Amino acid sequence: QVQLVEFGGGLVQPGGSLRLSCTASGDIANIYDMRWYRHVPTPGKQRELVASISSGGSTTYGVSAKGRFTISRDNDKNTWFLQMSSLKPEDTAVYYCSADVTIRFQTRFTTYWGQGTQVTVPS
Repeated sequence: QVQLVEFGGGLVQPGGSLRLSCTASGDIANIYDMRWYRHVPTPGKQRELVASISSGGSTTYGVSAKGRFTISRDNDKNTWFLQMSSLKPEDTAVYYCSADVTIRFQTRFTTYWGQGTQVTVPS
């Protein structure tokens, strides 16, 4: 199986920066799209895509992340990052990493999720 583990959450003051990382481990053959989502656990609030990066390095950002966040990946280490800057209180959420992964002898990918890491930006 595959495990995703996130690092880097915490408390940061408004205007500050934070870098999240996510490392995938297990019997991995390939990792395709890598993504970051966030979720504010309130009724009716859905998980929001923050950023994604393809295996070729193409990036996509959610509206809230454009211009402030940067997603990157290190394929050799099966790790991807979310560099967040100019953080605002509304960025407070649990951040989840996600990736589409094939394991050895598998032809179709499976989407895996990390356990989530809390980012808090006080108002």
